[in-house]
Amino acid sequence: MRVNWSYIKMIVLLVLVSLLFAFASQRNAVRKVSGPHVKFIGENNLFVTNETVSKLLIQKYGGVKNVPKETLDLNELENTLKSNPMIKTAEVYVAVNGTLNAEIEQKTPIARVSTNASYYVDDEGSYMPLSNNYSARVPLVTGYVEKNNLNRIHKIAIKIMKDEFLKKNVIEIHQSINKVVSIKLRHCNFIVQLGDVSFLDKKINNLKAFYQKNLKEKTLDNYSKVNLQFDNQVVCTKI
Repeated sequence: MRVNWSYIKMIVLLVLVSLLFAFASQRNAVRKVSGPHVKFIGENNLFVTNETVSKLLIQKYGGVKNVPKETLDLNELENTLKSNPMIKTAEVYVAVNGTLNAEIEQKTPIARVSTNASYYVDDEGSYMPLSNNYSARVPLVTGYVEKNNLNRIHKIAIKIMKDEFLKKNVIEIHQSINKVVSIKLRHCNFIVQLGDVSFLDKKINNLKAFYQKNLKEKTLDNYSKVNLQFDNQVVCTKI
């Protein structure tokens, strides 16, 4: 009987590869995790620090360093990090060398509420607490503001963030108890009444036209109120 050595060699090779794979998988599973190594994506100003992120991970597992890799639940660690109200997204993974890595994206504050409570409104219209590590330079929000009803403030703050004129000049957003919104400009004595947030683009264009005309004529200081609530009109009150 003729022996098919090529067939036998192929079987032996497959067995060896399987054994090596099983051995490598077992060693990888019991590999001790080192770290954690924290990387922040996007915003350079840290509202939440490396130490804070590391503490969240350590509190969850009682210390993630030198823990066997197979015992870590990475999804659970990610959810723990995302439970922090300053963190927008979190990705946790273990590198080939056993280092535990956490990639963090912080929330982006676009306005700061200063009423009976102080906190930020982020770019998604959600609550964000103040940080002891960094204070964002964003418009101040005053008046009557409810933490669970930030839609109007969010819409105006987003508009300010994306518009160069508003971003440069708006220092305050005020909302009355009747939900009437007004803004205050840097180096100007007058209040700009927006009313509600309908037709916001048209109102802002009217404001820009008024501002540029009166800046050129050096008459900005002549007004105490600029009302943009009326369609296609800028109604001004002189001092």
